[in-house]
This record gives sequence, C-alpha cells and structure tokens, in this order.
Amino acid sequence: MRLKSYEDMNLQELDVMKEISSIGTSHAATSLSKLLQKEIRISIPEVSILGYEETVERMGQMEELVAATLVQMSNEVNGLMLFVFKKDMMNAVLEKLIGKCYDSFEEIDELAYSALEEVGNIIICSYVNAFTQLVGVEIDLSVPSSTVNMLGGILTVPIAEYGYETDKLMYINAEFIMDGVRLSDGLLMLPDIESLNSILEKLGVVS
Repeated sequence: MRLKSYEDMNLQELDVMKEISSIGTSHAATSLSKLLQKEIRISIPEVSILGYEETVERMGQMEELVAATLVQMSNEVNGLMLFVFKKDMMNAVLEKLIGKCYDSFEEIDELAYSALEEVGNIIICSYVNAFTQLVGVEIDLSVPSSTVNMLGGILTVPIAEYGYETDKLMYINAEFIMDGVRLSDGLLMLPDIESLNSILEKLGVVS
C-alpha cells in the first residue's frame, strides 16, 4: 500500500531508511574529515518521524540561534535537504578552516558564513551521493542557500513547503565526534510523498 504521509511508514521501512542514513552520514563524516584534515567519527543515526514541535524539542530551543544550509532535490527524488549547525559544531568547523571561534552566530562575518555554507553543502552532497548509489536513483541538487535564524523559524521552511502533504519531518539524528567531543547538529531529508514511495518501492520494502 502506498504511503500517504511520513507517519504511515512502518518499522521495517524506518529501519531501511536508518540503514541507508548510517551509510550516508558515514560518507558525510569522511568528507568532513578530509576537509578539516581531522579524524571525525559519526554516531549511529536514528531516523525519527516527528511533528514540528517535537523536532524543535529534539534539536534544541525554539528561539535558539543556529545556522542552516538548505538544498533542493529534484529529478527522481524531489524534496529538501537541510543541515543545521549549532554553536559547538560551528566553532569546531570554523576553528579548523579559518582559525577563529565566535561567541554567537550574530558575530560571524562573511568569510565564516561562506565557510559554513560550504561545509553544509559538502555534508549534504556526500550524504545524497551515498544515498543515490544505494537506492539507484538520480538526484539533482540545487545551489545551496544558507541562513542564520532561530531554530523554530528555520524548521518552518520544510513545513511551509510540504505542509499540504504532511505535517511531519524526517529527522536524522547523528552526531559528529571530533577529539572525543560529540558535536550538536541536525540533518533533515525531506522527500515529497511520491518520491518517498518511489524510494521504498525501489528498496522492495513498501508495505
């Protein structure tokens, strides 16, 4: 039976998405490790289907400032990819790339902003490249766009984009680990429902 919304996914379908996400996030960690020239490991990801408020609660606070990189997916999979930097992740990355740390997101300059956008794009592209190889689909990615905003405001973007189909978000919770420290971040892969059905059918697990 074809899914009508994210929350229709059963445990088997969620487990398959979790396995794919584990490989995708591992590829992202490898790419980030090469960029920063630093060993980076990744925790085993959890894939959760959550409402807007639940997602905000898992990721932090509604009014917490974060940076985010957004990429549109098209071709055989349509939807959004969103990577969220929290302060500790931001400073771990920027210290390695430009030799600076910042007390808040409000202080970052154009150089730091561009660096974060590039890192967010690399993480998303690495994840999607692994995903396309595993699932056997073609996915085109748009030029990334980035912003600094409150977490609650950033997470309204996918809801506004796909709220007519579902009020749920697919949250991939995997932490990057550098120098023994777990860094806070968030990755959301949000295919539209038609694309999600196509992915699960290709994997042979649609209910």
